[in-house]
This record gives sequence, C-alpha cells and structure tokens, in this order.
Amino acid sequence: MNIRTLIVEDEPLARQTLRDFIADVEWLELIGEASDGLQAIEKIEELKPDLIFLDVQIPELSGLEVLRRIKYKPAVVFTTAFEHYAVTAFELEALDYLQKPFGRERFHQTIERIQKRLTESESKKETPETVEPLTRLFVRKKDLIFPLETEEIFWLEANGDYVNLHTADEKYMASGTLTEFSKRLDEQKFLQIHRSSIINLDHIEKIEELGRTLLIYMKNGAEVQASRSGSQVLKKLFA
Repeated sequence: MNIRTLIVEDEPLARQTLRDFIADVEWLELIGEASDGLQAIEKIEELKPDLIFLDVQIPELSGLEVLRRIKYKPAVVFTTAFEHYAVTAFELEALDYLQKPFGRERFHQTIERIQKRLTESESKKETPETVEPLTRLFVRKKDLIFPLETEEIFWLEANGDYVNLHTADEKYMASGTLTEFSKRLDEQKFLQIHRSSIINLDHIEKIEELGRTLLIYMKNGAEVQASRSGSQVLKKLFA
C-alpha cells in the first residue's frame, strides 16, 4: 500500500532533504509540496494526502493553524527546529515529531512507526472508532521536554488541566485530563482506580485490603488509594 505524502515546508533546503529521504522509501509516494500555510490548506483539501510532513513555522498561517482549519484530516509528522512544540504535537495527535536538523536514521525511525500505524488504520477502516493505544508521548519537566514510553509510567495523577506522570524515579507533567488519557492508554495495562488516578498493572508491588477499598503499593514506593468502584473493578482481576 502506497502512502500518498505531502511536504509543507518553506525552506528550499529542508524541502529537498525531505524529498530525498521520501524517495528512498518505496511505499511513500510524494504527491505535492506547499511552501506556506494558505497553500498547504489548498493542497491538503485538493489532494487528500495520507500523510503530511508539516513545518510549524511557515508564512501566512502556522502549521498549527493549518491543522485547525482543514476539514480533511491526514496523518501528521511535525518538522521544526523548536523543541517546545513537542507537547503541542502530542496534543494534536501527530504521529511523530522531527526536530531539525534530523538525519536519515531518525527519519527512518519515524517512517517505521508511520508504516505500522497507517497499515493498521487501513486494515481497521470498518471500525474507525478504534484508536491505537499510546506507546509514547512528550512530557514536560520544568523548561525541558522529553519523549516518554508509556510502559515506563507507574501511575498517573490528575492535576487540574494537566496530568502528573510518575515513573520509577521521576515525575513529569503532560497537558490533558485524566479522562483523555484513560481513553488513549492500553486498557490491558492501565486501569483507572479513582477519579484522580490511573495505575499501570505491570508495576504493582502488592495490594492491601482496607475494608471495602484497596490500597495499591507500586514498585516505585508510591501508595495509591482506590475508590470503592475502582476497588471492585480491580478485584475482578484477582485470581
């Protein structure tokens, strides 16, 4: 299956780099290019690409504004020199985020991920409501942004319009609500046990019964209290 691809990039050298990298991939078919935001909207609506490589800072309209205005919704890979757009990329459900300058090896890592996601999406067209679980996201700690594999997350904690993500020895912050995360995480591994917390079942150390509720001890030393309803759901998993 060929993936029809569009480049949205105002820098000629960056366009040529993407053009060369795309030409190396048999199943990527370059169908067009755009150098500004208005042209990008026109090309996306006209050509209906499967995938776009989208620079964030382009003339006329930013890449982010382009995504907000288009009716047709292709898969997106952001390309930009500025790392602080990574969180926005996650919020807008981009498949990946390429920070300039990127090389051929990093490009092909992205391509492998895209091939898997788009191939799976094509095979599930009859059930478009199915959403692949998150396997990686971008998180913030102070002024830095990091990629984080979801399997590293021990538990998630609601924090207003953000969510705290606890790993073995760190705490990160990501934009979004706990409800949004609960819909996108692997339900075979992650379980919401309280309105303010989700746990990774793979990282449970032990569980203590406290009357009608459960206290979960995580392998990183955290103690997470389950609500009554969350406790009942968790108890169903007991042998």
